[in-house]
Amino acid sequence: MLSHRQALKSLIRTYTITSRLYNTNTNTKQTNKVSLYAVVSPLGKPNVNVTPELEKWVKSGNKVRFAELQRIIFDLRKRKRYAQALQVSEWMRNKGTFEFTPVQHAVQLDLIGKVHGSLQAESYFDSLKEENKTDKVYGALLHCYARQRQTEKALSHLNVMKENGIALSSLAFIDIMCLYSNTGQNDKIPILFTQMKDNGIRPDNLSYRICINSFGLRSNFEGLENMLKEMENDSNIVMDWNTYTSVASFYIKAGMEEKANIVLKKAEESLDTKDGLGYNHLISLYARLGNKDKVLSLWVLEKDVCKRCINRDYINILESLVKIGEFEEAEKVFKEWELSGNCFDIRVVNAMIVGYIENGVCEKAEMLLDCSMKKGRALRLDIWGKLAIGYLEKGEVDNAMRSLKVGLSINDDASVDNKLGDKMVMKMLMLVGTKGRVGDAEKVVSLLRSVVVLKRQMYQVLLNSCVGAGKEVGGILDVMRADNFEVDKETSKIREIEA
Repeated sequence: MLSHRQALKSLIRTYTITSRLYNTNTNTKQTNKVSLYAVVSPLGKPNVNVTPELEKWVKSGNKVRFAELQRIIFDLRKRKRYAQALQVSEWMRNKGTFEFTPVQHAVQLDLIGKVHGSLQAESYFDSLKEENKTDKVYGALLHCYARQRQTEKALSHLNVMKENGIALSSLAFIDIMCLYSNTGQNDKIPILFTQMKDNGIRPDNLSYRICINSFGLRSNFEGLENMLKEMENDSNIVMDWNTYTSVASFYIKAGMEEKANIVLKKAEESLDTKDGLGYNHLISLYARLGNKDKVLSLWVLEKDVCKRCINRDYINILESLVKIGEFEEAEKVFKEWELSGNCFDIRVVNAMIVGYIENGVCEKAEMLLDCSMKKGRALRLDIWGKLAIGYLEKGEVDNAMRSLKVGLSINDDASVDNKLGDKMVMKMLMLVGTKGRVGDAEKVVSLLRSVVVLKRQMYQVLLNSCVGAGKEVGGILDVMRADNFEVDKETSKIREIEA
C-alpha cells in the first residue's frame, strides 16, 4: 500500500496531467511514413538534445506541423522528459514560425520551472506581454512556486492574481493545499478549503481528498468524518474508491477496524469494474486488517474483470499474502505469475523473498535466490544483504556469511558499498554483536571491509552491541586502529567497561 504522501503525489500527478487547462493533447493523423514524432520519441536519454534532430528534419525538406510539435511536447512531458520538451517548445518559439498563444506560454513557463527553477520561470513570465498573462500563465507560475515549496512566493503570487482580477480556479487552491501538505501545515488546509468555497469555486474530488487527508494526518477524526459526509452529500461529486481507501487507511492506522470495514465496503461499491489499481488498494488494506477471505476473493474478482493482470498486480497480492502469513497461497500466485507470460520483473521475485525473510523462513528465500541465479537472473546485493540480516536475526552467522559472500561474488562492481547502504551494514554489525558467537564479529567485519568503507559510527554500533552482550571487543578495537580511527570518548568508556 502506498504511503499517504506517495498516494497524494500520485493523485496530484494524474490530476495535473489530465486536467490542467494549459496542457494540449492533439492527435493528428500521420501522413508520412516516418514522422517527426517517430524521430524524437526514441531519444530517451536525458542528456540528448533533440534540437539538432528538429533542424535536420527541416533541412531535409520535411514539413513541421504545429499540431505534431504540440503532440511531441505533450508526450515528452507525460514521460517526464521535461528538458527535451522544453527544447522543442523553445525551438518552436525561436523559429518565429508559430505564434504562441497563452496556452503555449503557460506550457513553456511550466517546463522552464521544472528544468531551471522558479527564477528563470519568473524571468519568462516578466518578459511576456500583458495580453499573454492570462489565468493559465499565472497558474503555471503559481504551480512552479508550489512545486518548489516556496510558500511566501506562492501566497504573494496568489494575492497578485486576486488584485489583478485573475479568475481563480480550483487548481490554484489545490496548488496551495498541496504546498501546505508538503510543508507540514495541514491545519491550514481546511481554512483554505473554506476560502475556496467562499470564492464561489466548487470543490472537486481532489480538493475534498486533500482536505480529508489533512484531518487524517492530524488524527482529527471528527473533522475527517464531517468532511467526508459533506463530500458524500455534494450533488456535484461522484464518490470514488480513492477517497474511501484513504479514509480506511487512517482508520486502520488508528486501530478503528470497524469503521475501516464500513468505508472499505463503500470503496468496493464505488470501484470501476476494470480498475486494477483500485483492487490493489483494497487488497492491500484488507491485508492490513488481516482479512484473508477478502484478500483472496478480491484477487479472484480482479483477475476476472481485468482479464490480464500485470506485474504490479502480482507484486501487490504477493506482498499482501505474505503480510498475513499466507505463504501457501502466495506460492500458488507466484507459480501463476511464472506461467502468465508476463515479462520478468525482479520486484515480483523480491516480494516473495522479502516475505520469507521477514517471517524467518530464510531457507526458502535462499532457495528462490539460488533458482533465480541458475536462470541467469542475478539479484541485487541489497536483497542478499536482507537475507544475511534474516539469518543473523536467527543467530545463524555462518549462513549469513555464506549469503553475503554469494551476493558479493555476483555484484563485484565499484558501487557495491552504495548498494548495501549504511543502515543495512549497521544492522548487520549490531546483530552479529548481539547474537553472534565470540569471534563472529571479527569475521563479519573482515568480510565487509573488503567491499565497504566502515565508518566510525558503524564500529560504534558493533562495539555497543558486543559490550551489551558481554563479549570482548579487543579484536574489534585493533581493527579500528588499523583503519586509522583514533580512540574517542565513547571508545574509552567501552574500554573502561570491558576492563
